[in-house]
Amino acid sequence: MSFFSSARTRLQSLAIFIVNSRVGNLTHENPLTFRFFSYPKHNLYTTSVLPGSSHSLYKGTHGFPHRQVLQQPTLLLSLKRSLFLQSQPTPNPDSVKFLPGREVVPNEASVDFPNAQSAQISPLAKRLFRIEGISSVFLGPDFVTVTKREDVSWSVLRPEIFEAILEFYSSEEPVLLGSLPESDTTIRPEDDEVVAMIKELLETRIKPAVAEDGGNILYRGYNPDTGIVDLELQGSCTTCSSSVVTLKSGVENMLMHYIPEVKGVREVISEERQKMEQVSREQLQSLEQRLRDSGVLRS
Repeated sequence: MSFFSSARTRLQSLAIFIVNSRVGNLTHENPLTFRFFSYPKHNLYTTSVLPGSSHSLYKGTHGFPHRQVLQQPTLLLSLKRSLFLQSQPTPNPDSVKFLPGREVVPNEASVDFPNAQSAQISPLAKRLFRIEGISSVFLGPDFVTVTKREDVSWSVLRPEIFEAILEFYSSEEPVLLGSLPESDTTIRPEDDEVVAMIKELLETRIKPAVAEDGGNILYRGYNPDTGIVDLELQGSCTTCSSSVVTLKSGVENMLMHYIPEVKGVREVISEERQKMEQVSREQLQSLEQRLRDSGVLRS
């Protein structure tokens, strides 16, 4: 081996040692994951995004991380434990489920924020609504579902959402201000046997399955004369094109199978979401009218 080859080998070994001692033992992470590497004085987090993009993270053949995006070291002195934040797709292409690896809403509860005005009771939701392009936020027991506008790309939003969630958990602010509302499936003294069975089935079988996709289903009433159960969709289910299939093929079939008195289900939309949809329609109509007046759009 020549002198230069030997020197190059020693330099490579030294460089590998320095890199590994500085950034830790980097491994190939989940491509939809943000990972904190804990150190005594600060937390350095690395990011990796969708496969095929220029921001994927993996370890090279010589121990050097290639195409690695190392964010500036972030001082999170109040965050005593490292945070493992993941994102998962949902059946709704406009909704993504984020899992911080810790409790979000206590007592296995959930809260829906269909717009920024409704988010005043949640510092976490308020942070997320500051990001341009987010249309709604849903907080579950251990996840956060964010729904975007159709005209915005996840490649733009995802890093901002990650940063907002990480900053929130470093702030030690409460997720919610005030007490939680009563659960929709709480069995009350005035509930008859059928209503109690509907609520029990929703709570134990249906809600956990829907939560896997970043959504929720609320009980809104039962008509004993028609056998129809009124349900409200939240989270990723709200604007999902497959929500009708979820209600009819999934929820309706299960309720009718276990409770013969149930003859069907019907989706109801909250008053706040109806107002939001009305505003969206009016804004769209106003835009179309301006385009027609300017000659860009023809009738």
